[in-house]
Amino acid sequence: MRFTSTLVAGAFAGLAYAQTHTDCNPMEKTCPKNPAMAKEFNTDFKAGAASIKGWKQTAGSLAYTSSGADFTINKKGEAPTIQSETYLQFGYVEVKCKASAGQGIISSIVLQSEDLDEVDWEFIGTTKTNVQMNYFGKGNTTTYDRMLEGAVSNPQQEFHTYALNWTAESLTWIIDSKPVRTLKYADAVGGKNYPQTPMTVRIGIWAGGDPNNEKGVIEWAGGVTDYTKGPYTMTIDSVKVINYSPGTEYEWTDKTGSFQSIKVIGAGNNEGSPANSIILSSATAAATGGGLGSQVNVPTATPTAGGEFHEGGAKGTKTPCSEGETMPLTTDFSEPSSTALPTAIFTNGSYVPVASETPCSCGVATVTVIGTPPAGSSALPIPTTLVAVSSSASLVVPVPTPTGGLMTDTNPAPSVPEPTIPAPTIPVGVLTAMWQTRSEC
Repeated sequence: MRFTSTLVAGAFAGLAYAQTHTDCNPMEKTCPKNPAMAKEFNTDFKAGAASIKGWKQTAGSLAYTSSGADFTINKKGEAPTIQSETYLQFGYVEVKCKASAGQGIISSIVLQSEDLDEVDWEFIGTTKTNVQMNYFGKGNTTTYDRMLEGAVSNPQQEFHTYALNWTAESLTWIIDSKPVRTLKYADAVGGKNYPQTPMTVRIGIWAGGDPNNEKGVIEWAGGVTDYTKGPYTMTIDSVKVINYSPGTEYEWTDKTGSFQSIKVIGAGNNEGSPANSIILSSATAAATGGGLGSQVNVPTATPTAGGEFHEGGAKGTKTPCSEGETMPLTTDFSEPSSTALPTAIFTNGSYVPVASETPCSCGVATVTVIGTPPAGSSALPIPTTLVAVSSSASLVVPVPTPTGGLMTDTNPAPSVPEPTIPAPTIPVGVLTAMWQTRSEC
């Protein structure tokens, strides 16, 4: 897929540095456990400040109207930003919002973890036909060729819903209930660049076009910001989250940064951490140098033109299901129910939900099956009813399960290694499957 003129600004190799930060990187040292988000974490910003719980203001302040919370830049140095107090480990995250207009103004919705896994929605203030979708694994900014654009009409004038359906196997970006991009675990350098550790939700507005920013940032943001033409406002109507791995805390059991190493403490506790009840209060820290502009990865050098999006293969190669090939959809994406999630897999003595997606229209799948099926039966259906998990139990996040995708990122990568699962925890007759798909039409 060729870059459009807007895409060029996101596509250059190894000429940038990471702007992300973390208070404690669990891949480098032992860090505190991450407090868990509730199974259902919903915020209606139209209800006013007193109703906003489970969020903290990390820069600036918000104003509330009947349309929602306004994130406004009135002058240089302002960058209103909020962040969830708690983390989710795989889930469905939906934000209904209206982005800000304005040259150099960036409206951002970001998921980010303490080891710098990151998933982004970013709106350029002068771009009226699309939103940028991006991801990073472990703060890896050796290339900035992972960004794609999702078509959306008048994002600065109209409210739209932007959602992420994030599982151990794939990540799907969804606009107004229509899936527009899917990244498979295996296609992100065999999982190395796949976001897979507990993440907070961050929302904010910032001036990428501030004259003090580096040239590459300003060009990517659409040009230099003129503060005299403000104010510039992004409005958030609501946020809906379903945490697929509810509990009270997430523990990093080693320094690999893999989802298999994340343990859910108090698994099955749907209320999550007490931090989910904290009422939001305004930040006292100055926004200069803060806000999402200092928390997300953005280009910091002048890009080069041309190229194609391929994470793991040679540039210019293409398969029938490669990035940019839109596979046919039969239905819109439906928001998953927190009580009846699409599918479940059996692991470590319990059923764990994993959302399903529209499969690619071509491809070959191989499957490894563990366990002995009943006599005379060739397959055993995966149950959709969840089994309650004790709140005192510890649970390791599940292995990837087969779903497929709408638009798959890049070329096929090496198979995901099968994690070691203690044999006694897998009852005879229950199938635990690991899938690796590849495009061959």
